[in-house]
Amino acid sequence: QLQLVESGGGSVQAGGSLRLSCAVSGLPHVLFCLGWFRQAPGKEREGVASINRDGSTKYAESVKGRLTISKDSAKNTLYLQMNSLKPEDTAVYYCAAELVNNCPNYWRPSFLGQGTQVTVSS
Repeated sequence: QLQLVESGGGSVQAGGSLRLSCAVSGLPHVLFCLGWFRQAPGKEREGVASINRDGSTKYAESVKGRLTISKDSAKNTLYLQMNSLKPEDTAVYYCAAELVNNCPNYWRPSFLGQGTQVTVSS
């Protein structure tokens, strides 16, 4: 059974940085796509970034140039480096996985972690 466990959330002032981590266990994560979603209070969950099996990445327009997704296959860990954070980045961030090579364009993830809170104050 695939398990995703996020860590690294917290509170930071606008302009600050955080790095989220997601420990992947249960299946070799190199076999599939991984990504990050977020959900702000009163809003629908949205995709933030994704990384395909071959390492190619995609980002939501709102985070391009500020957030970077990466993975460490040796550590079975997914990361999200978050720089120049804005108050509108405040949300619960979820790690996601899909057992395909390339993450779908309109992705409703089959596997989702429990989430980690990120709060950005102005």
